[in-house]
Amino acid sequence: MTDVTPIRTAAESAILSRFPQAKASLPGTPAVAALREQAFGSFVETGLPHRRVEKWKYTDLRAMMREAAPLAAAPAAADIAAAEALLAAAPAFDGVALTVVNGRFTPELSDLAALPPGVSVADLGEALGSGHPLVGERMGRAASADDAALALNAAFMTGGVIVTVADAVTVVSPLALRFVTVGDVGAATYPRALLQVGADASLTVIETHLGADGPAHQTNTVVEIFAGDRSSLNHVRVNAAGAATVDVSSLGVVLGAHASANTFNFVVNPAAARHQVFFRFAGEHSTGNISGAAMLKGRRHADSTLFVDHAVPHCTSRETFAHVLDGEATGVFQGMILVRPDAQKTDGKMMSRAVLLDDDAVMNNKPELEIYADDVVCGHGATVGALDEDLLFYLRARGLPKPEAEALMLAAFVGEALEAIAHDGVRETLEGMVDAWLKARA
Repeated sequence: MTDVTPIRTAAESAILSRFPQAKASLPGTPAVAALREQAFGSFVETGLPHRRVEKWKYTDLRAMMREAAPLAAAPAAADIAAAEALLAAAPAFDGVALTVVNGRFTPELSDLAALPPGVSVADLGEALGSGHPLVGERMGRAASADDAALALNAAFMTGGVIVTVADAVTVVSPLALRFVTVGDVGAATYPRALLQVGADASLTVIETHLGADGPAHQTNTVVEIFAGDRSSLNHVRVNAAGAATVDVSSLGVVLGAHASANTFNFVVNPAAARHQVFFRFAGEHSTGNISGAAMLKGRRHADSTLFVDHAVPHCTSRETFAHVLDGEATGVFQGMILVRPDAQKTDGKMMSRAVLLDDDAVMNNKPELEIYADDVVCGHGATVGALDEDLLFYLRARGLPKPEAEALMLAAFVGEALEAIAHDGVRETLEGMVDAWLKARA
């Protein structure tokens, strides 16, 4: 048998050489170190995902990452000051702030004293080295293990937060989970968050990603959420990373019985972004809503990839996404609903809609159903088109200039997607971001 040596790109070669040098300084018990080795071994076999990998067909990360940015160092005082300035200039979301800077939890920019009773927060970097019980019990169990992005995060994870909400606790104020990447030179960050929401508990999480427009950062974030029986979870993610950033994020949600979870992803700024959701129904009679919107211009790229696992009966899922694409922007929607043999009475539907504002804009849709049960109601759809010329003419005939008429139509289009957000304050802040994007375009 002849051994085949794969051809590595410059970025892959740099990552492969970096792990042996960095692993001794990465936090973790021997068990965590073994997990890192296993994850890195998986990456060695696969390399960076590319268009011949079906799940990454429309987001060729190997081509996008010409070089591998160096690992970000722990934030110094100047970095914390820069992160504070970015946060002050960004749209404000009310809530108890938990801030991660360059992949490390940063208490100086967090509101630990404001945590309500029944909510505890731990530094994930410290937890990896101390044997925190949730690290062994939960970490890596909410998302697919055979994904290259997840493998890279598991190998290089530097820190983040662990949030625990006790049973029967209703958290009134949202938790504002803020990931900030700073530095004059592009750096690679691998933060992680692990959230445990107890039975009969209720929690709203606002996850924001921020960075300056100049440096070409590379961010790889994993958030795992375990929501107990009869719990209520609302999760909103806002990606306003720097304009040169290549951002990959993974969200894993495991939902108990008689529970509800809503997650919304909003993308406005990074050069290239992929948000992948792994959503698993682990208890009967539960509801999950996965939605999002992207507003892109120039040559930006945004990918929403979903895997919804109906593993038990009597559950309902809805997936609804909207894209507004201008210039040479590219949007991607890949959605898979899997209905397992025992998941009778499943109700699952997904829809992707896109408006193309330029002939050079591209939208790729790939909705899929894989059904192994016979008593289900499932469906999917996708639409791509330009603004309605008749409606545009109607608005202009009543005195609206073309830019204002287009902005009104686009605000209504994206606003329909934003209706999925239950928290009024969060929805209003995002509506303000939509208006700012439309004004900048006009």
